[in-house]
Amino acid sequence: MDIEKLIKKAIENKKNAYVPYSNFHVSSIVITEDGSIYEGVNIENASYPATLCAERSAISSAITAGHKRINTIIITGDSEYTYPCGICRQVMSEFMDENSKIIIAKNEKDYKQYTLDEILPMSFNKEDLKEE
Repeated sequence: MDIEKLIKKAIENKKNAYVPYSNFHVSSIVITEDGSIYEGVNIENASYPATLCAERSAISSAITAGHKRINTIIITGDSEYTYPCGICRQVMSEFMDENSKIIIAKNEKDYKQYTLDEILPMSFNKEDLKEE
């Protein structure tokens, strides 16, 4: 998996974002445990709470295709480094684990890599719902 090529693909995909209100483009690529790749963009709505973030868009595509484990998510947006919102971090925690990579990209050569625990410490997840 060539991260730089995938980051470039994510940056190019920002043009597909539907952002008539904020004009802030975000694109995300999800790589599942078997290496399948799914793309997503942010999709705004006049009813702002109905807006869908790029991360959840890509994750939804992967889940719809039958995948339940995400190894890597790449996020790029119109700011220098575009980090996922709290809701996206929570959704990511459902399908990622301590070995998953979260890549926040400025461009193909300039990006930062994080773990889920680094961007969402002390998260509430499905393990909390297990009965003892």
